[in-house]
Amino acid sequence: MRITRSWAVAVLTALSILGLASPALAAPAAAGGYVALGDSYSSGLGAGSYGSSGDCKRSSNSYAQLWANAHAPSSFAFVACSGAVTSDVTNNQLSALTSSTALVTISVGGNDAGFANVMTDCNLGSDSTCVAGNTAAQNFARTTLPGRLNTVYSQIRTRAPSARVVVMGYPRIYKLGGSCAIGLSETKRAAINQSSDVLAGVISSAASAHGFTFVDARNSFSGHEICASGTRWINSVTFPIAESYHPNSAGQNGGYYAALRAVTG
Repeated sequence: MRITRSWAVAVLTALSILGLASPALAAPAAAGGYVALGDSYSSGLGAGSYGSSGDCKRSSNSYAQLWANAHAPSSFAFVACSGAVTSDVTNNQLSALTSSTALVTISVGGNDAGFANVMTDCNLGSDSTCVAGNTAAQNFARTTLPGRLNTVYSQIRTRAPSARVVVMGYPRIYKLGGSCAIGLSETKRAAINQSSDVLAGVISSAASAHGFTFVDARNSFSGHEICASGTRWINSVTFPIAESYHPNSAGQNGGYYAALRAVTG
């Protein structure tokens, strides 16, 4: 019998549905290159195993590395860096993009709005200090951040005109009314979560305006925040202190990687 390409594809499809196709046949290498841009939530700070990446804290447990390991893109440029703001992305990361880039992921904006400092103030200051800091950061996110995101997103599209661009959002940090008996007050936790909501609205709108896919991490991390009853995917105050309030390895895998896989295949 002469085996045609269409016949082979049909057989492989059937086997895949039945769960019988071999991994090599069921998961072919992804076409084109993958570039992972962004800040600490994309570099994997908090998930450990940073290798020789220095202050950028690029973790082998990050969602970007996990996706590259599983999908074998033709090239992989992991340039996300802890602490990055939008100007760092445009000045130091976008050069990794080319016309052959097929997939781009990015998280950025939280550092522009100063949420790292807000978290410090919330831990060391009063309820009113925490609320005021979050309010100021939210106002920045609503008024100034959209223009900065537009600059980044426009340059991504110019440099990688055919790429699928997936914008990764930030999770809520706390489960309100949760299981934490100590730590920040509920007032502080609510203010911090409100900032996550504002960021999600601003970033999703900017992503949509450019035709990019937005991954709402508030959904993918739901039930796994600090104070949630389920397995926690976000570090509370920890050591090294920079890893505080960042996804751990379980969060990078179960939260971000699972969500990225759901929208890319």
